Amino acid sequence: MTDYLEFTCDLSDPQVLSMLDEVSLWSAAFGMLLLEYLPLKSNQTVLDIGCGTGFPLLELAQRGGDSTFVVGIDPWQAAIAKVKQKIQFLKLTHAAVIVGDAADLPFNSEKFDLIVSNLGVNNFKNPPAVFAECCRTLKFKARLILTTNLRGHFREFYQIYADTLTALGRDEWLFKLQTHIDHRVSLEQVHSLLESVGLRIVKQHQQTFYQRFVNGSALLRHYFIKIGFLDGWKSIIPSNEQKVFFQKLEERLNDFATSKGELKLTIPMLYVEAEKNQEP
Repeated sequence: MTDYLEFTCDLSDPQVLSMLDEVSLWSAAFGMLLLEYLPLKSNQTVLDIGCGTGFPLLELAQRGGDSTFVVGIDPWQAAIAKVKQKIQFLKLTHAAVIVGDAADLPFNSEKFDLIVSNLGVNNFKNPPAVFAECCRTLKFKARLILTTNLRGHFREFYQIYADTLTALGRDEWLFKLQTHIDHRVSLEQVHSLLESVGLRIVKQHQQTFYQRFVNGSALLRHYFIKIGFLDGWKSIIPSNEQKVFFQKLEERLNDFATSKGELKLTIPMLYVEAEKNQEP
């Protein structure tokens, strides 16, 4: 059965939001990478772009102490409302959030000592505009720190996806698959994006983590996979052929998992620290 193809999700629904309140294991892995290397200093003004439901914003506010003021921005109104509740519950007088677009930051120039972005770059509609705004609002010698998954993530899945297209005689859709894969950034693209707006790379770390599933059926029905990835995978296949394709894909994923003992997917992670090297 391909029941997962009928999945829909309204992220403004309070019930849906309550189920997503805890950070997913996907986001947490990158957030922990950020928190491992991020320099902690007192008396900083920090911006978290794409703060979602409050991670890592709330951690930064608590770990930085009362002398650190942390503000978050995200276009997701329901999530911002949830973060406000958390800030009030935690009595964090040095944290705040607003609804807004990181490509048009409502802040004065030279305001922030640090800007962070956990998993934002692949989701920004206009990354060059976002990073230009980050550079504008950073103080001279202040830093932008981001984490992201790099191109090449889930490579085992995408190879099986491509093989399934070929097995069904649909090689003409391989270009759409490659376009979907290539929309995620490479290391070189991250460097280019940051350097083009006047930021200098000063530190980076690359790590790999894995997501393991018993088989393809478990993968395709995982709630976070359905929210974060399924629509993109479906968009490659015309709607009238999705059931046939995904049934075959699921079978091939399950066969792969049986042969390997599990379905283990690779995710390359990147931490980058960049410094503003242009005076206003």
